[in-house]
Amino acid sequence: MLAARAVRSSPDDPLSALEVADRPAAAPPDGWVRVAVRAAALNRHDLWSLRGVGLPPERLPMVLGCDAAGTTDDGTEVVVHAVVSDPDHRGDETLDPRRTLLSELHPGTLAEHVWVPRRNLLPKPAGWSFERAASLGTAWLTAYRMLFTQARAVPGQTVLVQGAAGGVSNALTTLGAAAGLRVWVTGRSEERRAKAASWGAAATFAAGERLPERVDAVLETVGKATWEHSVRSLRPGGAIVVSGATTGGDAPAMLENVFFRQLRVLGSTMGTREEFERLLRFCELADLAPEVDSVHALADVHEAFARLESGEAIGKVVVTV
Repeated sequence: MLAARAVRSSPDDPLSALEVADRPAAAPPDGWVRVAVRAAALNRHDLWSLRGVGLPPERLPMVLGCDAAGTTDDGTEVVVHAVVSDPDHRGDETLDPRRTLLSELHPGTLAEHVWVPRRNLLPKPAGWSFERAASLGTAWLTAYRMLFTQARAVPGQTVLVQGAAGGVSNALTTLGAAAGLRVWVTGRSEERRAKAASWGAAATFAAGERLPERVDAVLETVGKATWEHSVRSLRPGGAIVVSGATTGGDAPAMLENVFFRQLRVLGSTMGTREEFERLLRFCELADLAPEVDSVHALADVHEAFARLESGEAIGKVVVTV
């Protein structure tokens, strides 16, 4: 089976730890379903895996990739939900202490086939391309949970998205605008801010620029570089929802702002199968589609990872099988 694997850990040169080759497939757990992968999407999680974060040496080599769309052996077109919870867990699977993502404990989606629990398969919306469906998993599901579950954003509110570029930013802006929110976006370049405006942002601002008024919620994935701006941009009682920290997690707490203005700081990780179902329906009804930066063949996955690592990708980097 042709697959893209992490064969070692390399904190400083993650692409050197990536191998694309034909190798025997691992035996799937009992009761899991095989999916012939037609398209998969890359995420920052894959780069962190190559660096060794969350993927200890004893689990290597490991097939990378969390997101995919493809077909089961009977020809059914499906989208893969990447969060694998303990079979005995009940309720929100993102709160299961034993949960993992595909490519952490079980082989991931950057391969000709992936095996997943049957409950982790959702029907692919009719008429959608496999590339479109595969791009919704990690980034768009993360954004959906941030906006509607954690921030509890409702039409008419104003939210700030820190950073205009990647898949999560694309999803936050597109979903928020479609749901009747006034979405403001910061970006470090004019090109990125223009892209955010094309996604539906009501206004865009340079990184760190003072806003005309305070917002109801800030959607934060950048971390240390934007944290002070995020805290100062919130109205009293507002919420910061954090799902990542690409510039580092050691930002100052600014506790005096948090308690005096009664701010809420909420963590958010991926999403549930139920949220994924709602996301797919929302995108289908509102005709929403992810921005795709580039499409690469599985055999050329090094180029795809290089594009992701460059930081220049706007939208999702997709791999076709």
